[in-house]
Amino acid sequence: MPALVLQEKLSKDFPSATSTITARVTRNGEAVMEKNLSNLEEMSVARGMIDDIFDESYREKEGPKPAKRYVWRNIILMSMLHIGGLYGISLIPSAKLMTLGWGIICFVVSALGVTAGAHRLWSHRSYKATWPLRVFLAISNSMAFQNDIYEWARDHRVHHKFSETDADPHNASRGFFFSHIGWLLVRKHPDVIEKGKKLDLSDLRADKVVMFQRRYYKPSVVIMCFLVPTIVPWYFWGESLVISYFIPAILRYAVVLNAAWLVNSAAHMFGNRPYDQNINPRENHFVVLGALGEGFHNYHHTFPFDYSASEFGWHYNFTTAFIDLMCFLGLASDCKMVSKEVILARKIRTGDGSHKTG
Repeated sequence: MPALVLQEKLSKDFPSATSTITARVTRNGEAVMEKNLSNLEEMSVARGMIDDIFDESYREKEGPKPAKRYVWRNIILMSMLHIGGLYGISLIPSAKLMTLGWGIICFVVSALGVTAGAHRLWSHRSYKATWPLRVFLAISNSMAFQNDIYEWARDHRVHHKFSETDADPHNASRGFFFSHIGWLLVRKHPDVIEKGKKLDLSDLRADKVVMFQRRYYKPSVVIMCFLVPTIVPWYFWGESLVISYFIPAILRYAVVLNAAWLVNSAAHMFGNRPYDQNINPRENHFVVLGALGEGFHNYHHTFPFDYSASEFGWHYNFTTAFIDLMCFLGLASDCKMVSKEVILARKIRTGDGSHKTG
């Protein structure tokens, strides 16, 4: 079903969500809710998925924190990648226009492998995709090179369920650097590993596309992240091999990584919280632009099952537009959305009031 006609779909998919909302009454000019919204966990039961809802029962272990164990291989490789990315920037004036355009295409394709694929489809099951679309997104995900879909989705579900705690892989309470890239340069906190093992990942294991990509992840990364971006401009329009490698491959890869990392860092620290002021994630419009619509993060952590990760549809949200196009073409369906009534009620109940000023 195309997402464009799903504005009223929530009452069908999540009947408990609308049944607990009563009419607002006006007192001294202000709208007051007579009852709270139903628990988000009840909504998630309807889609067969609760592991991306925050677990309020979790308590961090008392005592000293585990010592940091640096992963020197990652430190060296990430340093080399960013040095190579800086060199790629210096080559931009010498590159052919078609090469720069190809680099942008590779950026969008690889980013969609994360945003529309690993994130909204496989981590949150916010819509359904046919086999051809799942294959495309798996290939795109290999081009993004941010761990295979299975591992990415597992860690992301842990992130939502234990956000800003020791069990969060990129716990933003440990600072900007850690939540941006530092979490990849040290061994995981034991709680991250422990909680990750307890998640129900049967849906991922049952997806043959996910498991095929996991099995052949390393060769798929070599081909899609590095060889294809490099060979196309060199072979088809005679770009130099150096420029072909350092711009569409290395620089593009570094930009995609940092765009995704900003969701974990900047979008957890800077911005307003119109939906829930009690959580760290924020609405960060800079991140929205760079991450193809993933920066509406206060909304996303409040309503993780919404396929759009935002209440504004296509507004600065390329990923939502892509999914809607796939729905139009018959390649995607069953897009989960939250009704405007539920959103407004949540803003009034737990938001920081910033929605009143736009």
